[in-house]
Amino acid sequence: QVQLVESGGGLVQAGGSLNLSCAASGTMFRINILAWYRQAPGKQRELVACALHSGSTHYADSVKGRFTISRDNAKNMVTLQMSSLKPEDTAVYYCAYQGTLRQWPPDDNMDSWGKGTLVTVSS
Repeated sequence: QVQLVESGGGLVQAGGSLNLSCAASGTMFRINILAWYRQAPGKQRELVACALHSGSTHYADSVKGRFTISRDNAKNMVTLQMSSLKPEDTAVYYCAYQGTLRQWPPDDNMDSWGKGTLVTVSS
């Protein structure tokens, strides 16, 4: 079982930047996906960005050009750099892990989830 711990959430003004980090521990399969999802109040959880072990990445259309996902396989960490933040980016952001490649980009069927970190963007 892989454990995930997110950090870096907080309150930021619109147009600002924020970085999220996720530390993974436990036994990770060689082929794996690390991803960021978010869930805004009253909305379904959605995929924000994901990174395959090989470095391939995918972004939701709503964050392309503003968010950057990166992973450090040696440290088992994944980060999400968020810039030009908008009030609609307000959500709880979750780190997730999938220990295989069932689908690309992945759906909600991830093997492990972090507890989430709240990002609030004020207008």
